[in-house]
Amino acid sequence: MKLVVAVSGGVDSVVLLDMLVRAGQDGLVVAHFDHGIRDDSAADARFVEGLAVSYGLSFEMRREELGSAASEELARTRRYAFLQEVADKHGAQIATAHHMNDIAETVAINLTRGTGWRGLAVLDRDTITRPLLGKTKQELIEYALEHQLEWCEDSTNSSDAYLRNRLRRKITDDTLVRELATLRDKQVEIKDKISEELMAIVNDGPYSRYFFAQIEMQIAVECLRMVTHARLTRPQAERLLLAIKTQKAGSQYDAGSGIKVRFTTRHFSPEMVK
Repeated sequence: MKLVVAVSGGVDSVVLLDMLVRAGQDGLVVAHFDHGIRDDSAADARFVEGLAVSYGLSFEMRREELGSAASEELARTRRYAFLQEVADKHGAQIATAHHMNDIAETVAINLTRGTGWRGLAVLDRDTITRPLLGKTKQELIEYALEHQLEWCEDSTNSSDAYLRNRLRRKITDDTLVRELATLRDKQVEIKDKISEELMAIVNDGPYSRYFFAQIEMQIAVECLRMVTHARLTRPQAERLLLAIKTQKAGSQYDAGSGIKVRFTTRHFSPEMVK
């Protein structure tokens, strides 16, 4: 399998690339995206290009002038769009250097925002390979030092303007990192269970009232949110689940968020109302 390795020049991606090369991974392509956010970003691009040359690997890069005011979300969106283009060009999968601390930071960010399970089941896209999820940041640094690797430091990582940076300085204990990573793994398991249940029921409706009454409440609630295209909040979905169990045949229920639900004896049909 060919891999497009996203290399920023930081220690994480430099370690990933070195590990893949040492493991004898074939078909590696080094990809670098310059967001144009930092004045010194061009130096990072030159460093990564030199790294690719030293390993004898193909190199792809793109620079976009997003500017210093660009949000993390915009930068991420443009970066992944570029990586996907490169992957399509080479018939490859994308590989990123996300590690256990990244999981912990993302889970912590989403917890501060009051997210549900979807926000905790992070870094779980099937189309992206993440070989370092079982490694902590400290383990990657130790690897880099042991193998005398060079890397670049991103000056924006020290800025308090980003919530992730502020949380990163607080999540320094490896025990906490592993606990947050374990929480994420449990949420991924729940998501996978929900996907399995949905395989049996997802269509255009109507849906079985008996099915929803019998499966675990947490899964039933999340299934309801998915069949209504996530328009329902969790409390709304919980109330709808109760209605599925108790409403009389021929009745109609206002689930909120522009969704009406009609009931027969055995089925229910959600309708999206503008």
